Amino acid sequence: MDSYDKLNLLSQQMEVEIDSTDEVSCLSPIAEDRINISHALMPNGKKLRLLKTLLSSACENNCYYCAFRAGRDFHRITIKPEELAHTFLSLYNAGVVNGIFISSGIIKGGVFTQDHLIDVADILRTKMNFRGYIHLKIMPGSEYDQVFRSMQLANRVSINLEAPNNQRLAMIAPCKTNFESLLLPIRWVDQIRQSQDPYQGWNHCWPSSSTQFVVGAADETDLELLSTTEFLYHQLHLKRSYFSKFKPIPDTPLSDKIGESATRELRLYQASYLLRDYGFSLEDLPLDNNGNLPLQTDPKFSWAMYHLNTKPVEINQADIKELLQIPGIGPKTAQLIISKRRIHKFLDIEQLVGLGVNRQKIAPFILINGKKPPVQQSFTFFDS
Repeated sequence: MDSYDKLNLLSQQMEVEIDSTDEVSCLSPIAEDRINISHALMPNGKKLRLLKTLLSSACENNCYYCAFRAGRDFHRITIKPEELAHTFLSLYNAGVVNGIFISSGIIKGGVFTQDHLIDVADILRTKMNFRGYIHLKIMPGSEYDQVFRSMQLANRVSINLEAPNNQRLAMIAPCKTNFESLLLPIRWVDQIRQSQDPYQGWNHCWPSSSTQFVVGAADETDLELLSTTEFLYHQLHLKRSYFSKFKPIPDTPLSDKIGESATRELRLYQASYLLRDYGFSLEDLPLDNNGNLPLQTDPKFSWAMYHLNTKPVEINQADIKELLQIPGIGPKTAQLIISKRRIHKFLDIEQLVGLGVNRQKIAPFILINGKKPPVQQSFTFFDS
């Protein structure tokens, strides 16, 4: 099996680690086989073509939900750091990809595996002068110096928590019995960002950080997931939490468990953005008595129906927090509204529509100069 065959299979196996990117198959002009490329949208709006791959699909852990679990019978593949770096760079030079996402199953412990992940990034940066995007996983059990070195080489680092707390973690990953030990590298990432000169980071900037939860595997509630997410955003300055809906995999202890719905995954993302970008707290979220979000409508719309339907917001007087609570208004639009009204008041809803606001989403919840704008259609929509 040559390097491209290995990379092709490893990138396909990597599909089990979904990070909310739109994955498509892209034909490489170098390799005859098709290689899976992820199209990732960056905060600046730029799209990246990422090679998402593993160093190895062998793993010594036995997590109940995972396709790579030690007790599962399937074809394992391992590629050496130098081989991965050279093969990726050939794809990069051919214009197939412009970034890489590197993870791995755990072999000989987290420290040994993390050393090999770092080796790939180090070879690309120092030997091959690659200056593009690198997303590097940090393995459970990694040491502080490994986290620091990873942050010197990568644009983003991520540590998968998989579950929101110790109780839920024990239900799906008996080999990972200490939730705090998984959380520790995220704490280190934040400590380094807060205390160390960013000049030491890649391109003189410390990387962003993220994590991932498996949704539905441990019967956790949305409250549990979002409580941990709120802590990560506000206390440890995490850039993003990813939510990967549980899908049963043959020959695993959870193979007979029903998979989680895409709708629940979506609602968790929407709620997490409210916590991160919109000034909402956990107490603001419309959770039911069981600690779960409504599936029928997005959480911001549910909140607005309860709080704003009878108390609409005056668009010419609302502060930034009040604007962000209105369905259809995001952070950029809210800032634009405040900027525009310094010059002139808004007189009708068409002026807001001209800023890109959806008329039907915003109209039921606002006043313009004390008057409610007309609603042209019923606003019985599901996502706002």
